[in-house]
Amino acid sequence: MNYNHKYRYIFTLLILIGTIIVPNEALGQTRLRIYNNYINTYAPIAQRNMADYKIPASITLAQGLLESGAGMSDLSKRSNNHFGIKCHNGWRGEKAYAADDSPNDCFRKYKRVEDSYEDHAQFLANNIRYRDLFKLRITDYMGWARGLQKSGYATDRAYANKLIKLIEDYELYKYDNKSYKGSNSTAKPDYSNINWTHQPYKTHDLVYVIAVNGDTYGSIANEFGFKEKHLLKYNDVEAGFPLFEGDIVYFQKKKARADEPYYSHVIQIGESMHSISQKYGIRLRELYRLNKKSYKYVPEEGDKLKLR
Repeated sequence: MNYNHKYRYIFTLLILIGTIIVPNEALGQTRLRIYNNYINTYAPIAQRNMADYKIPASITLAQGLLESGAGMSDLSKRSNNHFGIKCHNGWRGEKAYAADDSPNDCFRKYKRVEDSYEDHAQFLANNIRYRDLFKLRITDYMGWARGLQKSGYATDRAYANKLIKLIEDYELYKYDNKSYKGSNSTAKPDYSNINWTHQPYKTHDLVYVIAVNGDTYGSIANEFGFKEKHLLKYNDVEAGFPLFEGDIVYFQKKKARADEPYYSHVIQIGESMHSISQKYGIRLRELYRLNKKSYKYVPEEGDKLKLR
């Protein structure tokens, strides 16, 4: 089937189920230069540790950003400790003290930031409480984020969601691909021989497909004769955003409000504003507006969000 014939076929399919495809507006994100500088500086180390210890580079970078304030916190400057790792029993290295759970907690001190990254990787790899995390796929940053919170890495109830937001806002998931070096290359894989593998469905009066293992927005766009940039806009994501098995991929602009009877949603561990917007077919920008939240907002477990 040639491209034009294929596209007309899909368009007819969508019309038959009452759908009109319209372009979405791009979601603007404000990125901090200091965060970008931190990522560019330490991404190679995070990727090296991913190869050596099987810890997603995205998780390492997000934890480093969060725990060290992009390397600008007082503790990280004094101790080169970018992961908030405390002394614990058996630590024989130098120490630094700062207020945390108590007024004078003991933190590990390193000669170089690189040493902090190495110790962080060993801390996770050698600690039995994190063992189950290493059964996850290297690209499952959501599973890793949830697991770190559940395993007690931090006491903050929004810890997993904060990591997920950093990973998605700064596209850190790209670094989980070992070949990605932070370039701006726009080269795309060749999907010209992909056969139809997805069944279109309809929910909230929106047409969508369910992603399977190995899918990308580019492969689904090619399969159905769309431009990839349109699918990215419909689903409020940027190029390179990963798809997991079971994810919804919308073929049209989402709504400004959820359908009845979905009036509210209580945040669960590991959820992001994006995952909630996909679940209910709401444009991400509108979800923020409905709840009078800025894009800096990180949903915390137990928070209640308006959906309409």
